[in-house]
Amino acid sequence: MENWYDKYLSIYGKTMEEIPNSVLDEIKANLAQKQSQEPLASVVVIAYNEERRLAACLWSLSELQTKYPIEILGVNNNSKDRTEEVYQRLGLPYYNETKQSPGFARQCGLDHAKGKYHFCIDADTFYPRRYVDLMMAKLTQPNVSCVSSFWSFFPDENHSRFGLFLFEMIRDMFLFVQHFKRPELCVRGMVFAFNAEYASRVKIRTDIRRGEDGSLALSLKPFGKIAFLYHRQARPVTGYGTIGSQSLWQSFVQHVKIQGKGLSRIFYKKDHYEDSEDNLVNKHS
Repeated sequence: MENWYDKYLSIYGKTMEEIPNSVLDEIKANLAQKQSQEPLASVVVIAYNEERRLAACLWSLSELQTKYPIEILGVNNNSKDRTEEVYQRLGLPYYNETKQSPGFARQCGLDHAKGKYHFCIDADTFYPRRYVDLMMAKLTQPNVSCVSSFWSFFPDENHSRFGLFLFEMIRDMFLFVQHFKRPELCVRGMVFAFNAEYASRVKIRTDIRRGEDGSLALSLKPFGKIAFLYHRQARPVTGYGTIGSQSLWQSFVQHVKIQGKGLSRIFYKKDHYEDSEDNLVNKHS
């Protein structure tokens, strides 16, 4: 059975030389057509050493179907490979952020974006065509400051479709329960959109190596609730950055151990979290 993301997966992991020029030209033309001079929403891709995955992500974004005026921007976060050349070849407006961390990259994107609403995009992820509109339907509701969604992994030789189905079903059930009291812990940067004005008031944390997305969501709670979208057609598909080389079973066991230690947290709210020392940028700079 053909999946909506199969065409993007066909160039995933390939260099620009391995991708047909006709495909690159098509992506470039479609991206150009999407750009508005007065965007309501900014779709901002951050990339660190994503030379072999960025084009596939941008192909999916170039085929977004939205009723809203949008802009699509890129951030090259101090990449050591040819990530910047991919942005150049595909004609996407982008900015270089030399300070290393997702927080710096996302703040750079926020500083340059013009839209009232801001979509965080990860360069190793494919986005379905209705993603922006379905997220906007939640984001533009009264008393909502930000919105997040679930996501899926694409199957490969090490991860079967059935195994992924079970893994994601159990994970999604846990996130669904957790989001009632601790919604900020369910937010992931690849599926995160927010009101840009609110975010500009609180800023994105750049002093931590990971978790800048959930931390921002927590900071946005005074402006409105953290909403979640469970629509299958708003579910991006990504690679295995959050699982790594582990098998699904190993990842599942690890998640159970980690989440089990503080399972009681899902029953009460929290407005402040202590950072572990190994997550502080200035501790290991």
